[in-house]
Amino acid sequence: MKAKLLQRALPVLVLLAAVPVASRAAEIKPLFKAGAEFGGDRIVNATFTSGNTDSIDANEGLYVAGGVSIGTGIENVEVEASIGVKYTAINASNGDITWTRYPVEALAFYRFPNFRLGGGLTYHLSPKLKGSGVVGGLDVNVDDALGAVLQADYLITPRISLGGRYTILDYKANGVSINSNGFGIAFGMTF
Repeated sequence: MKAKLLQRALPVLVLLAAVPVASRAAEIKPLFKAGAEFGGDRIVNATFTSGNTDSIDANEGLYVAGGVSIGTGIENVEVEASIGVKYTAINASNGDITWTRYPVEALAFYRFPNFRLGGGLTYHLSPKLKGSGVVGGLDVNVDDALGAVLQADYLITPRISLGGRYTILDYKANGVSINSNGFGIAFGMTF
């Protein structure tokens, strides 16, 4: 499955990296980013035998990603291309529910001395809501989805950022639209 995912995402990343490189001298650096996101429509509710409840919202999850940061040759403008995994779960002794997707992102930023502003596209590959144990019958494949991201970061150092982001995205599953708009916290580092 991961090989298929990488096969689908690799051409997008190569194309995104090639555009600035072809147009100007570019500085390319490896990139790592991570964060947590919240919001969107409620997609599942779980009630435990204790009577407690938990839920998962469409934009909810922790994510990690890797890719490249490209200095475009245009003063103070940089582009990031990345692929990652976004995941959240409800865990119980008798079963689990997981919500997994693989975001491919292309973001452009304008850098100021201590912060940067930007945005771009996000494409979520293979979104899946899956249950195990007593909720083993839960198996929902969601259509791949294209959306947008707006992001503002404080630059702790020229290579380390911490900020906030807003994702605008709708999923579709079995003809039903699911709003996944929501806020998040983002951490990034280039090498």
